[in-house]
Amino acid sequence: MANVATTFFDSVKMIAAEKGIPEEDVFAAVEEALAKAADKYFNAQDFYGNFQAQMDRETGEFHVYALKQVVAEVEEEDLEISLVEAQTLNPDAAEGDTLWLPQDTSQLGRIAAQAAKQVLVQKVREAERERIFTEFADRIGEVVVAEVKRFEKSAIILEIDRVESMLRRSEALRGDRFDKGQRIKVVIVSVDRSAKDPQVQVSRTDPRLLIKLFENEVPEIHDGTVVIRNCVREAGDRAKVAVHSLDPDVDPVGACVGLKGSRVQAIIRELKNEKIDIVRYSDDPAQFIANALNPAKAIRVNLGDPESRRVEVVVDDEQLSVAIGKRGQNVRLAAKLTGWNIDVRSEADKRREAEVAMGLALPVPEAVDVPEEVAAAPASTLLDTLQVEGLDAALADRLAAAGYPDAKSLYTVTAEQLMQVEGMDQDLAFRLIDAVQAHFGE
Repeated sequence: MANVATTFFDSVKMIAAEKGIPEEDVFAAVEEALAKAADKYFNAQDFYGNFQAQMDRETGEFHVYALKQVVAEVEEEDLEISLVEAQTLNPDAAEGDTLWLPQDTSQLGRIAAQAAKQVLVQKVREAERERIFTEFADRIGEVVVAEVKRFEKSAIILEIDRVESMLRRSEALRGDRFDKGQRIKVVIVSVDRSAKDPQVQVSRTDPRLLIKLFENEVPEIHDGTVVIRNCVREAGDRAKVAVHSLDPDVDPVGACVGLKGSRVQAIIRELKNEKIDIVRYSDDPAQFIANALNPAKAIRVNLGDPESRRVEVVVDDEQLSVAIGKRGQNVRLAAKLTGWNIDVRSEADKRREAEVAMGLALPVPEAVDVPEEVAAAPASTLLDTLQVEGLDAALADRLAAAGYPDAKSLYTVTAEQLMQVEGMDQDLAFRLIDAVQAHFGE
C-alpha cells in the first residue's frame, strides 16, 4: 500500500506542477474521494458511519477515520461512543467531543487509488478549462492563425497555441476547402467555460475578421489615421466597409485599396474572392447613404422621417439594377451599413408616380416575349400558384387590378413595376419575382 501511495503521491505533485494546479486543492479533493471510497467499502461490510480521510503531505500515505461523538448513553452505535469507552481511548475525552477512530485500510488500496485517480483526472480537466478560459477570454475579436487538426460532421477542429478550437461549418466561407495541417486565419468569437466541445469558438464569417485583416494590411488603419466606422458582410459573397480619415491629406478609400489594388486584393484572396466595397463615411446621412450604394451613382437622396429611418434614393434608369444588386444584395448591405431602410427608385418610377398623382392611369407593362411553355400555362390566381411570405388575398387583388392576375403575368415584371402597387415593398417584390422564376423552372 505504501508503494501505491508513494507512486500516486509523486504523480499528484508532478501533474499539479505541470498543469498549474495548487497542490493543496488536489490533496483536498483526493481526501474527499478517499472518504467516499471508505464509506462505500465499510458500508458493504455492514459498518456505517461518518468517515474522514487524511493524506500525509510529506509521505503521501493516507489514513481513514470513523468520526464518533462522545455521549453519556449510546443510541446509534455507528455514530456515537460512550464517555466511558472514549476515555479508555483518550483520557481527556469529554461528552460532546468527536473522536477520530483509525480504520483498517489494508483492503482499501486499489479502491482508494482508483477513486483518487478519478478525482485527479477531474481536477486536471477543470484546471485546463479554467486556464483556457482565462487565457482566451481577453482575446475575443483577435485574428489568429490556426492549424487544421481534424474534421467532424458539423465542425472543423483547429489548434491555436496548443489549444483546440472549433470552427463550425456555418462559420466557414462558402469557398473554404481545408486540408489537415493547413494554416488558416480565423477570428476568436467566444470562449465557453462549461462547453463539452472545444471551448474556443472561431469564425471566418464574422465582420471582425475583415476589420482585422484591413488593420493588418493597411498601415493607415493600424496607426489610427484611417478609421473603420462600420463593416457588414454576406460572408464569402460581398462586404461593405465604411472608412473615415482623421487626416484631410489622406484618402481613406485609396489607402485601403492600395497601389493597383494590392492591399484590398490580399484581403479578397484570403476571403475566397469575397467582393469588398470600400465606402467613404460621412456625417451627413444623405451623403453616406449615397456612398453606401457604390458602385451605383445616386441622383438624389430624400430622407424621410428620422424616427422610422426610411430614405428614398433616386438613380438613373440604367443604374437601378446596379443599385439594387443581385437579389437585392447591394441595397440590403447598404441598409445594414448605414442603419437606414433604403428604397431605391428609378427616374422612370418617379415620373410614373407623378403621372398617377395627376390622375393618369397606371401604365400597362410593355409586352415582352415569353417562352411558349410560360405563355401556355393555365391561368390561376396567385394565391393558388405561389407561396410567398407577405402575399395575402388583399395584395393579390391589388396585383390583379394592376394587370398581374396570375403567375405568368409576372414573368417579365420588374421590381420597380411591382412596387407601384399599394402594399408592395422592395423585399416582397424580389421574393415574388424569385417565386415566379422558380415556378416556371428558371
